[in-house]
Amino acid sequence: MTNSALLVMDVQQSITARISDPDYTSRVARAVAAARKAGVPVVYVVVGFRDGHPETRSSPTFSALPEGAFTEGDPNAAIHPDVAPQPGETVVTKKRISAFAGSDLDLVLRGGAVDHLVLAGLSTSGVVLSTLRQAADLDFRLTVLSDGCGDTDAEVHRVLTEKVFPRQADVTTVDEWAARLG
Repeated sequence: MTNSALLVMDVQQSITARISDPDYTSRVARAVAAARKAGVPVVYVVVGFRDGHPETRSSPTFSALPEGAFTEGDPNAAIHPDVAPQPGETVVTKKRISAFAGSDLDLVLRGGAVDHLVLAGLSTSGVVLSTLRQAADLDFRLTVLSDGCGDTDAEVHRVLTEKVFPRQADVTTVDEWAARLG
């Protein structure tokens, strides 16, 4: 029997603002509610940096961020209120694209004896892809909630969820996954 956890990744205010799907956060909220009801831990992964961004200076991706972005005082770095963590739920801060990069996610998961990850997040071509690849290399079983992910490029999202991810993960929808838990 597997011990699963739902990872809700980068569903932060400034990131959700880039997605044009108005129902995205409500779908992820359904996944979160289903996980909680079934006793599946929900682990939130956020991108975050120290004041002054010392972690980003060598990063081509993050070095161009404006001062103060994704720091503790940045209101746009907050997890979207539709899916906000409840007291006692784990929030992991990462420093790069993958949920594992620069974070203690692996320790949190191993500490909970988790061996199956259910992935939701923004973006499909960013945190979801990078986390899926690294998690597969770490021998986690994987499920991707295709409509619990989003990307600014719909075609990239389609190719990843229909062609790439099924090689390493079960790809399903939020509602199909919730029904399986049910």
